[in-house]
Formats: sequence, C-alpha cells, structure tokens
Amino acid sequence: MACGEGQRQRPRPSRGRGAGRVVLLLAAWLLGLCCRAAGERIRYAIPEELGRGSLVGPLARDLGLSPAELPARKLRLSAEKQYFGVSEESGELYVSERLDREEMCGEAASCSVSFEALVENPLNVFHVHVDIQDVNDNSPRFLKENIEFEIIESTAPGARFQLGMAEDPDVGSNSLQGYELEANKYFEVEVKESEDGKKFAELVLRRALDRESEQSVRLVLTALDGGDPPRSGTAQLCINVTDANDNPPVFAQDRYRVSLREDALPGSMVLNVSGSDADTGTNAHITYGFGQLPTKVLEKFALDAEIGILTLKEALDYEDTRGYTLLVEARDGGGLTAHCKVEVDVVDVNDNAPEITILSVSSPVPEDAPVGTVVALLKVKDADSGENGDVRCELSGEAPLSLVASSGGSYKVLTGSALDREQASEHRVRVVARDRGSPSLWSSAELVLEVSDVNDNAPVFEEAAYSAYVSENNAAGAAVVRVVARDADAGANGRVSYWLAGGSAGAAPYVSVEARSGAVYAQRSFDYEQCREFTVAVRAQDGGAPARSSTATVRVFVLDRNDNAPRVLWPPAGTAGPEAASSSSSSSSSSVAFEVVPRSAEAGYLVGKVVAVDADAGRNAWLSYELVQAAEPALFRVGLHSGEVRTARAVSERDAAKQRLVAVVKDHGQPALSATATLHVVLAESLQEALPELSERAAGADSPAELQFYLVLALALLSALFLLSVALAVLARLRRAGPPAVLRCLAAQRFSVPGAAFPADFCEGTLPYSYNLCVAPGRALPEPAWPPPPVPSLPAEELLAGEPCGERSPSPSAGPAQPPARPDAPQVCKPERYRSAPSPFFFPSLCSD
Repeated sequence: MACGEGQRQRPRPSRGRGAGRVVLLLAAWLLGLCCRAAGERIRYAIPEELGRGSLVGPLARDLGLSPAELPARKLRLSAEKQYFGVSEESGELYVSERLDREEMCGEAASCSVSFEALVENPLNVFHVHVDIQDVNDNSPRFLKENIEFEIIESTAPGARFQLGMAEDPDVGSNSLQGYELEANKYFEVEVKESEDGKKFAELVLRRALDRESEQSVRLVLTALDGGDPPRSGTAQLCINVTDANDNPPVFAQDRYRVSLREDALPGSMVLNVSGSDADTGTNAHITYGFGQLPTKVLEKFALDAEIGILTLKEALDYEDTRGYTLLVEARDGGGLTAHCKVEVDVVDVNDNAPEITILSVSSPVPEDAPVGTVVALLKVKDADSGENGDVRCELSGEAPLSLVASSGGSYKVLTGSALDREQASEHRVRVVARDRGSPSLWSSAELVLEVSDVNDNAPVFEEAAYSAYVSENNAAGAAVVRVVARDADAGANGRVSYWLAGGSAGAAPYVSVEARSGAVYAQRSFDYEQCREFTVAVRAQDGGAPARSSTATVRVFVLDRNDNAPRVLWPPAGTAGPEAASSSSSSSSSSVAFEVVPRSAEAGYLVGKVVAVDADAGRNAWLSYELVQAAEPALFRVGLHSGEVRTARAVSERDAAKQRLVAVVKDHGQPALSATATLHVVLAESLQEALPELSERAAGADSPAELQFYLVLALALLSALFLLSVALAVLARLRRAGPPAVLRCLAAQRFSVPGAAFPADFCEGTLPYSYNLCVAPGRALPEPAWPPPPVPSLPAEELLAGEPCGERSPSPSAGPAQPPARPDAPQVCKPERYRSAPSPFFFPSLCSD
C-alpha cells in the first residue's frame, strides 16, 4: 500500500488505555514498514547458473510479512518471464529457471532482473531487483581457429600485424585478459586495448624474415581470461613470407563516424572508405574487407571489396543495438595492409508502440465494494527512448472505474462509483497508452472486470395472485398450476425454491409444491361436492445468506364433473327397480310403497311424485323425468321437470287394479347419468277395497325361501301357543275370580288376512298429506322397526285409548260414506283435509315383482 493509504487506516479503539497504546505502536510500526516497502527497491545478488530451487532471499520477511499473513496476502510475482518463484508457505524467493548472464544481458557490465512482487488485501506492488553476478563459465574463443596472412620478407623488425581479438562472454575478471604466443625466433605478441576496453592481439616482428630460408611460420596463439581457475582458447597462426612490397596502403582517416536511422532500408549506403598505396602495379591495387568482427555485425553490413562502399544488409533496431564498430582492412597487391575503424551510431525512431501489461486483476469484485477499491494493477513501458518512450495512459469506455498513476510506470485501477451487478454484471474498458513521439504511437488492452453478486434482491413473483381451475376426480399428482418467481441476483443468491406457507383451513393436504420448479401438484383427487375452492400461500426464497423471500397466493377452483347419478328419495330405494324388488322379496323386513288412486279419478289427478336429487352442480344437477314402463302407458304421465305422476286420462273400469310404473331420472351431464324409480299404484276407492288385491299379490309373490321362513315361524308360534295355553290353564286354577287383563289382551282374535300387519302409527311419502293407522278394538299388533314419520300423526293418547276408527265423528265434508270395514281388518283414519287424496302405504312382505 502507498504511504497515504497506510496513514488513512486507523487502529480499532480498545477499552483499556494500555491496550490502546499497544495498538497505536503496532500500527505505527506497520505503517513505517509499508511506506518503506512501497518506496524502496528490494535488492538481491546471486551468481549465475544456480540450480532450480536455489534460495535467492527471504522475500516475505524483507517485505515485512509474517508466515501467518501469507495465505491472506497472496504474495506472488509478476514478470514477462518468470526466472524466479516465491514459496507460498515460507515466502522465500527461489530460482525457477536457468540463469545465464551472457544470454540475459550479453556484454553488459552489469546484469540484473527487475520484477514486481504483488500482495493483496490490500492490493499493493513492490519492486524487486536481483543482480546476476558473473561466473567464469565461458572460455575465450577466436572467431577463426586458423588465421592465415602474408608478410613480405622485406618487412623491417618492429612491424606490427593485428591478429584481431578473441571473444569471452564473461565480464570483469572472468573476461579476456591477455594473449600468449608459442615460443619462436621471429614473432611475439602484445596485448592492446581499444577505446571501448576490448583487448586485442598484435603480432610484432622481432627478427627479419628470409623467405628463402623459411617460406611460412606456424604458431599457436592462446587467449587467457582472469578466472579462477583461468580458461583459455587457441587459434592456429599460419604466416606466409612473400616478396618485398615496401609501401603499405594508407586510409584517408584512421576513424570514421556516421549516424544511421534505425528505419533505414536494407541496401542503403552507409559510408565510402578509401585508401591509397604509393606502390605501383599489383602492389598498388587495394582491396577492402572486414577485419575480425562478430557474426551479428557481419550480418548487418556489407563492404564492396573494390571501391570500399559500406552498405546496410539488414534492418537496424535501436532497441537491440544502439551502435556498431567495424574494423575495415585495406590490402594492396603485395600483401601489405592498413586498418581503420568505422563507428555507426543508430538513431532512435518512434517505431515501438507502448506495451501494456496487466499485472493483477481482482475479478470478480463484489458489487458492494466501497468506492476507491483497487481492482487492477497495470504496467506500461515503451522500448523507445526520449519523447518516443514517454507514455501517457487513460481509460476508454463507460465504466465506474478510474486510473491512477503509480511509480515505475505502474498504474492502479480504482472503482470510481458504486457497482450494481443487476445493471452490469461485468465492465469492459480499454486501457489506452500513447507515447509523445512524432507521429505518436499507441496501443490498448482490454480490461474485463466481473462484478460478483450480493444477495440484495428478493424473489419477485410474476403474479401476486394465481388462479387455477381443476376438474374434480383428477388423478393424484396431477399438475395444478406453476408459479414462477424471478430473482435478479445470480448463483445461489438467485436460485429460487418454493414451499407452501399456509392458506385456507384444510388446504395444505390438497396440494404440494415442487421446490425447484414451482409446480403445484394435487396431493389427492378433488371432490367438488366436498370442496369447491381453496387458497394456499406459496413462498419463494432464494439461496442467499441471509435469505430473502416473497409470497404469492394461489386460489384453486374445483370444477364439477358429472360423477354423481341422481338419487331417488321417493319412492324408497327398496322399490327403485327390479333389482330392489327381487331383493325385497328375499327379506321379510322389506317394504313396498303403494299409491291408491280412486277409480273415479279424472285426467290430471295427482298420483304421486318422484323426488330425486343430484349431488352435482349446474347442468350436471338439472334433472328430467320420463316414464319408461307402465302396464297402461296411456293412463299415466310424469312431469318432465317436476317428477309429478298424474293420470293422463280418466280411470276406467277396464283398467287393472294393480299398476306398476317405472320412471327414469336423468341429469344433463356429459355423459348423462340416470336412476330409476318404481311406483306401485292400486286403483281402488278405499284402502279396504285395495287390501284383497294387496294380499293376493303378497301371497302370490312368496318365494320358496319365504315359505320356508313362514313354516318355521308357524311352528314356533304353535309351540308358543301351546306353552301359553298351559300357562293359562294353571292361572285359571289359581285365580278363579277371572283371568287378568293381560290374558284378555292375549286372547284377541288374529287377523283374517294372513301376512297383513300395520304399525300403530304410519306416515310416509313426498306429498303433503299423512295417514294414521288404527286397529279394531281388542286387537293387538306387533310393531316392527319403522322409520319415523315425516309429519305428526294422531296423538299418542288416542292410540293408547284404542279408539276405533268407526267411532270417530265424521267430517261434514268427508264425502260419501265408506263401506264398513271387516271386524278383523285394520282401518286407516285420515285427517279431514286429506280424505280425498291418494294414500301411500308400506306393506311388509305383501308383494314382490
């Protein structure tokens, strides 16, 4: 961190004065350490050719970082080529690649590698400088292993001949220090040093040559460096002795100097060197050539051997080499030579655009990061020099970011305003670097900053309230509706899950919600007749911490289906059809309802009413009635919508006394459902007139099972009567005064009609009238289990008093007198206002169809 940033941080307050002092001292020490680290370079020096993994220095300790801080601070290096690495555990700097000083720095006197050490939390950069010290790992080497030249025999002792120089990539004391020549009687070698400090060998003639005695001399030239131990290199000298040529060539200048722009095209003329020779003939013919030069120099320049024009062979690069020194040799026909130096200075041209290196990017950055947070570190450099290498940097594009210059060509990218991932999940800006050359060159790099999500948005339903319509009798697990809530956040913060959060009473067992998709499914089959609608609340919650949620209401409407057939309330279900009739014939407790219609009834006379209900709703519950079976189809009709059975014509004497009507009740559903009702009608003026018909029907309808039942019952009654007779005889002897009242009651006469029995009080039917059943005086009637009557009958005290039906005072409006009933038959007493209406009755086991 910078010094200003460190000063803005304040230590946390503590409760005690002593603790506060400790915190202040610690903060001051850390502040000084951070400021020193940000302003100074950390330098190390190591020899070249260290093995991989060799220790360079305790980088973390020198930066003021303890081992415990290393995981959080994320110490790492940034460089174009990673020669070094840093240990994540100890923070020590170590060698990660082979270090060859000669390959890295060439002939430079000093060699070093600079890079940046980056730390985070907070983000900061430190400059590290590692000096690479030379090791004597290279021996001197001559460019030519065999050196040949000619010397005229007339050459006077003391003449000097340049042998060139050997190359040694090492520097300092490890570089080339001298030359040695094999012992001989003619020559010795002397070491000369040029203006740029390079040492070259000169061959000195100490004794006159005699071609006639010795035409050539072969010697070994050795080059030595100053290492410990020293290294050496050798070359073979072959000196040919020629005839006399007493005037060597002479150059116009001993030193030539020329400037050449680095953008000069290959083939351009650099310089024209010229020389002269006082001799004549072939000894005065001069040819030009290069002396001992490095290979890379020979690749750049060419020299015309005849006219001495120096031209450019390859393009120059000021950033690679800023100057060249060429050794030009002039040789005459007699073998005499002269030498001069040509110095070529390369002039810089703005031919390199700035280079942008992104050292570190803190991406993604949370959207709640405060303004001024460092999100990236950049480094900009230009290989040119002067104004051509002076670079300005700026951001291009709309983004809440700003660029602040740091030291050493580094820049910090800061947040300039608040971030919002929902508006922009990433920011793309271009960093533009432009130099001050003419014309100006520029380059750019794209910086992509992703914004990480913070759970600052709750799920939002597409609708606040949903409505779903489901037909009843649906399959369990069927889809009802799908609720959708969307969360603008991302990842777990935007992952929405659903569950039920309440609703109307009892609604929870009906449906469930799928946690991921929001699909609401039916837990069971719905029944419109039990539940027509219900409401549940669905909550959507994201996966953030803390989680955010919202609630929507789902209202489910159950649609009716025609799944209930009409149910006949009257006539009773025991007479609803042939199946019921057959079942009633097999049970002694079954009953059949009859309607009595007087033979004097006219057309439109109300016979009865079929009463039915349907549990469905709407059209599924609309009922219609139709007469489908009758002994006399033209005698009766049924109301289409009322269910009332009326006479279609007047009753005649030819009509059968017993009529069986079957009506069907249908609803209007799709498909329609129906039920049947069977109505038994007796054509008679009174109940007494109808009883023989009913008795005959009951007797003829007995089945073998019923006859067997009656036989068993008769045997049981005979046994009971025998025992009763014995008991009565005993009582008669004991009580001569007379039998008790209970015996008189038991001695009552039986019914004359077998199987006919009536309850003491009876009322049944759907019509607004009721009937009262009475028995003759002195007659007792057992009471089977009958359903309670829908309307009240005669008062209980009248029944207990045993008032005969014939003794009741007739009503004046009762109509014609009825014939007297048989003394052993039950009689029906009707209220005055219902005397003229037909009478529905239950007769146990009297008839069956």
